[in-house]
Amino acid sequence: MKVKETTELYTTKKQRFTYRDYLNLPDDGQRYEIIHGDLVMTPAPVPLHQMVSGNIFNLLSTHIKTNQLGFVLYAPCDVVLDELNVVQPDILFITRERAEIITEKNIQGAPDLIIEIISPTTAYYDLVSKKDVYQQFGVKEYWLVDPIRRSVQVLVLTDGKWVTDQEVIGDGSVASRLLPEFRLSLSAIFPQLPESTK
Repeated sequence: MKVKETTELYTTKKQRFTYRDYLNLPDDGQRYEIIHGDLVMTPAPVPLHQMVSGNIFNLLSTHIKTNQLGFVLYAPCDVVLDELNVVQPDILFITRERAEIITEKNIQGAPDLIIEIISPTTAYYDLVSKKDVYQQFGVKEYWLVDPIRRSVQVLVLTDGKWVTDQEVIGDGSVASRLLPEFRLSLSAIFPQLPESTK
């Protein structure tokens, strides 16, 4: 199997990649996903991505545990939507009522809420390809977090289509329609980095 470098991500020339093929990939420390049958490999996240992801996970996890609402997981964790779509969202939430989709090896079905941290190398997939896949498989709420723009966009599935519920840039906060009383302050998730590290 040959993996070819593209301008931002990596994909194979194989016509359709399946979950069975995915399971036979080498354990090389890379992060792979299958989107519409295409194998995609993304570079390791940069420190800013990981800081933002960690801040969101900690705040969301505390809220979920305190209110006993369900389960919060973070990448790498395989979410098997079907044989041609296997993703690793940065952060995902599954309600207690749907806990049966959590198996020993992976998640079998669409999480209720997915949060992706956008980076230059993943922007197209997060904003287009994965956005379409999440809509197709019925994810109820999708957050797009951009550390560079310091923005958060909240999409809500309405009549089978994504509708922008909120978009905040810079200051302020966003709230989840799915999780009662959960509000996220942008100042709490975007770190103030020294100029030399930006």
